[in-house]
Amino acid sequence: MRTFKLTLAYDGSNYSGWQAQPGCKTLQETFERALTKVTGETIRVTASGRTDAGVHALGQVLSLRSETHLEPGILLKALNAELPHDLAVLEVAEAEPGFHATGSAVRKRYRYVLHDGPIRDVFARHYMWHFRSQLDDAAMHLGAQFLLGTHDFRSFESSGSRRQSSVRTIFEICVTRGQGDERDRMSIEVEADGFLYNMVRTIVGTLVEVGKGNYPPSWISEVLAARDRKRAGQTAPPQGLTLLRVDF
Repeated sequence: MRTFKLTLAYDGSNYSGWQAQPGCKTLQETFERALTKVTGETIRVTASGRTDAGVHALGQVLSLRSETHLEPGILLKALNAELPHDLAVLEVAEAEPGFHATGSAVRKRYRYVLHDGPIRDVFARHYMWHFRSQLDDAAMHLGAQFLLGTHDFRSFESSGSRRQSSVRTIFEICVTRGQGDERDRMSIEVEADGFLYNMVRTIVGTLVEVGKGNYPPSWISEVLAARDRKRAGQTAPPQGLTLLRVDF
């Protein structure tokens, strides 16, 4: 039995999230069906994280065990030949037997994209959150810095997938605005040792409250200290979120 590490990219617009669920079109089910066609085996894969419906990935990582004799390069080509156009395998590598895409991960990085132009971009509606009025990106970046370090992020966790601990460490978080023709695009990138359910999207929704001028940047520290989801902003819609990479 061999252990493999695979890196995937996908557009999550047409899926009910990563995790397989009865009666729904999911990324996991789609990928595992292609895997069965290529290997002749019924294999359940493990992802580094279960992205929600509408969320995208540039660097999702999977682990799986298989008896296939195919070499990694051949496996990559064969899988991509079976997968739909909105899902692609970027890399296949043989891994140590103990490798586990969830348990072996030490860092993850996400990006959320916002558009604050007066007219919505109909061709990018599946990849960003639109606002008609301009957001204060400088205030949002300042507020985001209160989240750096190790904290209890209970205020930024949606109910439904409670973890044993809500303590996480954010290594980097930044809010940046594009230049030139991209001046009305903003990116929020967050890198941490792990994330709670809807943590990134709730951070974004909370920072947007600062960007609108409803609260000062220091309000973020009050939300964090409260450990109460009701004190934070709304959960941002899923389409602006992309899993960029996973480190092991």
